[in-house]
Amino acid sequence: MSNRTIGMWLYTNSGGDKIAKKIIKKLKDRDIDTIDNINLRHAIAKNANIYHNGVKVNKLDLFFSYNAGEQTQYQTYLYQALNRVVPMINSYESFALTEDKFHTSFVLRNHGVKTADYKLCHRDDGHELKKIIKKWDKMIYKPTDGWGGVGLTKIENEASLDMLMPFLNQMDLRYFYVEKFVDYDNTDFRVDIVNGEFVSCYGRKASGTDWRTNVTAGGSVFMREANDEIIKLAKKATKACGVDIAGVDIIYDREKEEYIVLEVNGIPAFATPEQEKMGLNFNDKKIDLIVDLIDQRTKKKG
Repeated sequence: MSNRTIGMWLYTNSGGDKIAKKIIKKLKDRDIDTIDNINLRHAIAKNANIYHNGVKVNKLDLFFSYNAGEQTQYQTYLYQALNRVVPMINSYESFALTEDKFHTSFVLRNHGVKTADYKLCHRDDGHELKKIIKKWDKMIYKPTDGWGGVGLTKIENEASLDMLMPFLNQMDLRYFYVEKFVDYDNTDFRVDIVNGEFVSCYGRKASGTDWRTNVTAGGSVFMREANDEIIKLAKKATKACGVDIAGVDIIYDREKEEYIVLEVNGIPAFATPEQEKMGLNFNDKKIDLIVDLIDQRTKKKG
């Protein structure tokens, strides 16, 4: 019997199942057992314990949660509770931070990391948004908790803002988060960082007239190298957000002539089998760094 056991919940689509098998095998080589597919959605909390298929999840040495697509409110609620007693990768605090666009931008700016200019205002502050569209010319409305480019709306003038306002009011949002539209070449750099180490970089390109580079919004992936400045910026953003694993999206602002961080993703995908055929071959390096990290975090104190 190994002296360390971790729990894992990793996405299974797009080659995720094969990644999980590799991680489990490499952990086994270090005498670390893994209980796989612990989806907290199917867990029950009772008194001091959180049970999943008879396993007391709160008695594990660590929990590795890595699934963006299947999160439920219940699951993230238990994730938060579990992290109060068990080490997590990523921690609940850093996960919650990177899930929120405003909080991420706010923290990054306070750590000296350049981002798009932004504004958060109360939903009754319509005149504030009017003022800002006059000043900025174009802006992007973003749901603070969306991902994959869902719900992003480009506001090009006061008329399009007037059209959007009733719709936003109907959604019963308490606040609006807007970013100044950045003049860029419709491509970005996705930089993967694990435990402070640079893993890889690739590019994503928006399709046709769209400005969103997200693959789920029709963007496509292409081979792209990162320079030292981009790697340094990605590491700084990762550290500021306190994430162990991050995918940092960086674009070049042509107006300000500088690189800025667009987003910090706490659950960046591994390369899919199709992307691996294209030459994106960072999965093994990423797996090794994750296994090292799990090993470090679960070392029993003498």
